[in-house]
Amino acid sequence: MTAVLSRRAAVALAITATAAGCSHPATARSGPDSFAPLVKRVLPSVVNIAVVETEAQGNDPLSLFPPDIRRQFRERFPQRHREVHGSGSGFIIDANGLIVTAAHVVSSADKIVVALHDGTELPAEVVGQDELTDVAVIRVKPAAALPGVTWGDSKVMEVGDWVVAAGNPFGLGGSVTAGIISARGRDIGSGPFDDFLQIDAPINPGNSGGPLFNTDGQVVGITSAILSPTGSSVGIGFAIPSELASRIVDELRQKGRIDRGWLGVSMQEIREPGVAIAAVVRNGPASRAGLRVGDVVTAINGQTVEDSRALLRAVAAIAPGQTARLTVQRQGRGMEVSVTVGRRPNNEG
Repeated sequence: MTAVLSRRAAVALAITATAAGCSHPATARSGPDSFAPLVKRVLPSVVNIAVVETEAQGNDPLSLFPPDIRRQFRERFPQRHREVHGSGSGFIIDANGLIVTAAHVVSSADKIVVALHDGTELPAEVVGQDELTDVAVIRVKPAAALPGVTWGDSKVMEVGDWVVAAGNPFGLGGSVTAGIISARGRDIGSGPFDDFLQIDAPINPGNSGGPLFNTDGQVVGITSAILSPTGSSVGIGFAIPSELASRIVDELRQKGRIDRGWLGVSMQEIREPGVAIAAVVRNGPASRAGLRVGDVVTAINGQTVEDSRALLRAVAAIAPGQTARLTVQRQGRGMEVSVTVGRRPNNEG
């Protein structure tokens, strides 16, 4: 289950590293002689995920009719449906059966089956998912404790550091690849919170949701997307960094959903630092606080705002119901506006 350059995809990394051009070769870190010890330790925590989606055949001619009429018609004339099968990967984070995967792997699933490393198959249910970051948590009920992995710190990972990915490419199961981090902070246009680690090597359909390990066997990313003209790996892939993913997973475990702050405005980029308000949602948080079209937001809670992406992320990080202090320029006059942040609607992407 994958798609090119979207959150509906799988990620990649390849064995490729060089010390060419290094002015201090004596201090350069060399790669391990073998990843075998690491793989033996972590692979039992990696799972294969099979999903079944049921969809109606053909276009729905009733889509424009009221719900009552659609229901009555379908009761009399049931539609034909077909099953669509897909696969992905995931990793165990709790001995009691909590598993992390990519949201696009399970978002439309009618049935989820997890295959453990020893071949045991267990039905799974979705605990929570967040499409904006492509992170999901699912649960199985094992007969015995499962081996879990721990989060590593993606913030300390540097370009050129070795990483190992594991997953279920093309449904083969139990596969690993190794490579390096090629870049950090990639925005691939898949959502407002893009902050991917770019990695190299063969990651293909079915790897989505699999773990990306550092050389200590800690998870520093979740495979999520590839850039490819063919749909298969060409050595440019992307992983959700653990710094972001671990926070999302914690909230999904606790509440089953992600609550993000929301202002209720449309924003427009300007040449100087700051963000212009292009539209205000009627009766939204910004409207109630008195923000107007044409206002320029230059800071939030004392932190300078460079662009709309920075403002969106800063607001999203504030819990709904909390107050945000906006520094605003209105017709050349500076002012402070306090806004009670709302809850970001699910369809706000």
